[in-house]
Amino acid sequence: MKRLVLLCLFSLLPHAEAAEPNGVLSWDIGALQQSLGVSAPELREYFTDGRRISFLLERRLAREVLQGRLAPSEGDPYDVIDAHGGRWEVRSLTDRGIYFCPSHMVGSSRTFDERGFMAKLDGIEGYLVSDIEQFPAVPYWVVRTATVRRWWADRKLGATSKISYAEARRLFAAMPTQALPAKP
Repeated sequence: MKRLVLLCLFSLLPHAEAAEPNGVLSWDIGALQQSLGVSAPELREYFTDGRRISFLLERRLAREVLQGRLAPSEGDPYDVIDAHGGRWEVRSLTDRGIYFCPSHMVGSSRTFDERGFMAKLDGIEGYLVSDIEQFPAVPYWVVRTATVRRWWADRKLGATSKISYAEARRLFAAMPTQALPAKP
């Protein structure tokens, strides 16, 4: 009984090492509306669609966060390169969740392959995950490959490495803060 009470009390304490977002990418809705000539609902629709916004997120995260650059080709197995040459994947957390396997394994008529997923993790430092549901103030987290491997081993990821929005936010809140690469 004492153990149960202690566990309940511990769960009420703030977790100092829990991962807050590493930062927030902010967007000026008024300026975007004016320059693009679209309504606020149209902006929200565009900026909360991972297929559409990834182009902009990759550029902003590469330059503003990593002080790096884009991968040389859209076909490369990573999206951005940090200032030290580390390779990173940029992912959007949407209302449909997030997956960590290679994008060629996601979609109709495509299959998940665990060896390919592990090879993906071998080739990158980690993921920069942006919660685009929070647009126009988009928080992002650094999620190192060691963390994703641990989640996979602990069966916290789905069978194809996908998790729901709510589960992703729970995992991010519970993981230790993961530092960005040191600035050059």
